[in-house]
Amino acid sequence: MTDPQIPDPGTPQPPDTAFTSPPKTTRLPDGLRAFRHYNFRLFWFGMLISLIGNWMQIVGQGWLILELTGDPVALGLVAAAQWTPILILGLFGGIVADAVSKRRALIITQTIAGALALTLGLLVASGRVEVWQVFALATILGIVNAFDMPIRQSFVVEMVGKSDVANAVALNSAVFNLTRIIGPAVAGVTIATIGLEPLFLVNAVSYIAVIAALLLMHPAELMPPSAKAVVERNARSVINALVEGLRYVRNEPRILLAISVLGVVATFALNFQVIIPVYARDVLGGDADTYGFLMSAAGFGSFLAAISIAFGQRPTIGRVLMGAACVGIGMVGMSFSRSFPISLALMFLVGWGMISMAASTNTIIQLSVPDVLRGRVMSVFTTVFAGSTPIGGLISGSLAAIGGAPLAMLVGGSVAFLAAAVGFMRQPGGGHVHAPAVLTRRAARHR
Repeated sequence: MTDPQIPDPGTPQPPDTAFTSPPKTTRLPDGLRAFRHYNFRLFWFGMLISLIGNWMQIVGQGWLILELTGDPVALGLVAAAQWTPILILGLFGGIVADAVSKRRALIITQTIAGALALTLGLLVASGRVEVWQVFALATILGIVNAFDMPIRQSFVVEMVGKSDVANAVALNSAVFNLTRIIGPAVAGVTIATIGLEPLFLVNAVSYIAVIAALLLMHPAELMPPSAKAVVERNARSVINALVEGLRYVRNEPRILLAISVLGVVATFALNFQVIIPVYARDVLGGDADTYGFLMSAAGFGSFLAAISIAFGQRPTIGRVLMGAACVGIGMVGMSFSRSFPISLALMFLVGWGMISMAASTNTIIQLSVPDVLRGRVMSVFTTVFAGSTPIGGLISGSLAAIGGAPLAMLVGGSVAFLAAAVGFMRQPGGGHVHAPAVLTRRAARHR
């Protein structure tokens, strides 16, 4: 592999003035400042529509598997099928993100994902859908997401520049979780009144919005990275590229701690697709409505956490660890709850903790990593956060099969709280993230 030289410590990174035309919208509250950028506005509203469809399909797929099999282990297996490719290929997705045009790559990945959603929708509408077909489509989607996720995460800084990236990450988290409130609630009502079929077809159509947003962007207003990775087409070059990203994470104590805690919590406590359908049905005696509203409660908590970050709460290691502790407390509480209102409140707490943890980790990475490594380091983040699902899904599904959803929640919540406690004891001094102006004067330790 040949890679442009990463700046030595103390060398200023290029300023954000690489935009060929300035953003035109300026009269916005500080918490919405990323919306000054035309390309980001397009992307955000495209994702708003697309993610509503995504969340509808997530709820529909979980309920579909439960109807076809009645087995919580099957939910874990489908989750494993969908997320194992990210665990295996996610780091390679980071190499691609550092070497290609992110906008063009996203058009391709989003188009393929939309076609997969359409295929599943047609199968469900035909009344002949089988479990193996859901597994196969979930696996292919996982392969697509292994490349889409690190590319999409690292594309944010090109739309807004480093000065607004923290706000943009928070606003992206906000739209992700705003749709998490709307999508599951709509899905639950739709399943109860109409059936499963519309959920998958709506998701397929929703991809048009984000694809159109990418096509309508002004390429001249994208801030290109100061350097791109150049990867030769041989095994040694690819391995060297992977090692560079992993070495950077290992050598940055705050990033290493944040990603480690995130990975443990995601593996053991955030397996909603596996646990919550079973919990809604078997513990609360509910149906798809109950499942949908529990997921929406988590989404509401996550949305408020994202908004608080957007409007000024600084991303710190302490916030990451506090989020992990909230996830643990909420999941342990749910293991004992048999009340729907109390469970809604606890899911709100879990959602708040999850995004406090994930969005803060994302922002810490975006502000700290040099351009030439951003895709690879973000791929570590996405691999740990999303790629942990195959392992966690199987663990949670097995525990739920043995002792019910409460056992899976108790174990997962306890591990999450323990991870937070260990993190507090091992927290590097201060735990604060430097402001962008300071970070632009710092370069990564590379070798």
